[in-house]
Amino acid sequence: MTSPETSPTPRRGVDLSGIRGYLFDLDGVLTPTATVHMHAWARLFTPFLEAHGARPYEEADYYAYIDGKPRYDGVRSLLESRGIRLEEGDVTDAPTEDTVHGLGNRKNEAFNATLAEEGVTAYPASVAFLDAVERTGAKVAVVSSSKNAPAVLEAAGLADRFDVVVDGSVAAREGLPGKPEPDTFERAAELLGLPTTACAVIEDAESGVKAGAAGEFGIVVGVDRGVGRTALEQLGADVIVDELDELIPALPPSTTREEPA
Repeated sequence: MTSPETSPTPRRGVDLSGIRGYLFDLDGVLTPTATVHMHAWARLFTPFLEAHGARPYEEADYYAYIDGKPRYDGVRSLLESRGIRLEEGDVTDAPTEDTVHGLGNRKNEAFNATLAEEGVTAYPASVAFLDAVERTGAKVAVVSSSKNAPAVLEAAGLADRFDVVVDGSVAAREGLPGKPEPDTFERAAELLGLPTTACAVIEDAESGVKAGAAGEFGIVVGVDRGVGRTALEQLGADVIVDELDELIPALPPSTTREEPA
């Protein structure tokens, strides 16, 4: 996060004046839970692939096959990369079952265990940007493929900052296709009472940036947490930052008064 004595470099050419809603991905944008997810997927697939005599699980697999996708889609994608076919099963499958849904539920157990062990703290620069956005009077929402979004927001101390959360549970309940389709972001804009063209999509994952680019949103912001600037640009990001507080100078003037220190 930028120190009080300095300010982020203004993003030239970035126009946020018409943006009235900010649709934040969670993992990798507001919180470093991508690391928690990466560790949970490794806990799942390292022994599973070894037991099946398949090529070992590597960190690169997370970005190539899993990052940003709904959980069961991530399972399917990783298994396909190893040429492994399993029965689909259904969402009620026990985590011990070797089905697509069973593995997905096993990963959820691994995630909860990893979150309890490691905890999670929001990115300071992202919180600074969220604070600045709220001072302008803009609305905010979280759009996450994870069904664990409420637990992560609570653990990070951000639960009370978002009245609108469109996560994997909402998508399943409402029959919304997940990222890279734009439907979950579109639903969040609808719940905020805003047209998509007045909303910014803020993403770090390939599938999330694709989702933003596939819809009619005001701007798609790519946060580079490892995908790479070139890739994010090719996927459809309009502007790319390393940290979200770089965009604070591009925000319109605040509409709320700050309390004196």
